[in-house]
Amino acid sequence: MPTLASKREAKSDSRRRFVIINGDDFGFSSGVNQGIITAHQQGVLTSTSLMVTGQAFDEAVNLAHAHPKLAVGLHLVLGSGKAVLPPRDIPHLVDTEGNFSDKHNQAGIHYHLNQDARRELPLEIRAQLEKFRSTGLQLSHVDGHNHMHFNPIVLHTLVNLSHEFNIKVIRLPYEELGMTLKIDSSDRLIKTIWYLVMSGLRWYGERLLKPKGIISPERVYGWLQSGRMTEAYLLGLIPQIQADLIEIYAHPAIAIAGEPRNGPQGAGQLELDALLSHQVREMLVSHGFELINYIEGAGE
Repeated sequence: MPTLASKREAKSDSRRRFVIINGDDFGFSSGVNQGIITAHQQGVLTSTSLMVTGQAFDEAVNLAHAHPKLAVGLHLVLGSGKAVLPPRDIPHLVDTEGNFSDKHNQAGIHYHLNQDARRELPLEIRAQLEKFRSTGLQLSHVDGHNHMHFNPIVLHTLVNLSHEFNIKVIRLPYEELGMTLKIDSSDRLIKTIWYLVMSGLRWYGERLLKPKGIISPERVYGWLQSGRMTEAYLLGLIPQIQADLIEIYAHPAIAIAGEPRNGPQGAGQLELDALLSHQVREMLVSHGFELINYIEGAGE
């Protein structure tokens, strides 16, 4: 099977285009699990990212084994969630209940500057990779809840562990600001700030990944429009895309009474509807995109 790297180079011969459609937060709740499986069975979703400490982790693993064409990666949790290791082992990362901070930006600075936190991070990252490996699922890729994997300390750790855990793909978000604003000009200042941050981290990340042969797509769409990856947005985005190997990620979910939400109210259903849209599928096809996942792309 062609490698993902060869797919990146395929356009030089006969312009073939590839898209991975990923659903984040697999294992967060039964509603999220149902949304992801529905989008995979009936829509364009080809891939998902598993939270190994999510409250519906066991259900997610069973569903993944029952749907072998769904590629599954690790959704590394280092903020807004629980750790694998007990608090006594990582006291500078979590509270006494084993929960990471919900304040992502402050946590990222803390991870970078605090020596004890820097020592404990690799322990928890390894524990999450080991818990994923215990599922018996093939590791498709690694990304992070709230993009905490983009933190340079975390990214360094993942690169150092890449050979041991066979990490072939790490998501490095990068999308064009102008495209997003052309479709949805709301939150212009916030989007601009995040675009600048994202660009710098992408530049840094590529220089870590390339020497290890770890792949990231040319473009990854979802950060600037998080929680609002609607049908209308995707129909506006797809015709503008110039890259030939891309990932589009979303957070499809079905609301279940009593369960926590992983996004704004109603956002999970809107994003699920987008991934089930026949118009979105037809738009991808009409612009030459072939639906793949990272296992298909990165396999030998």
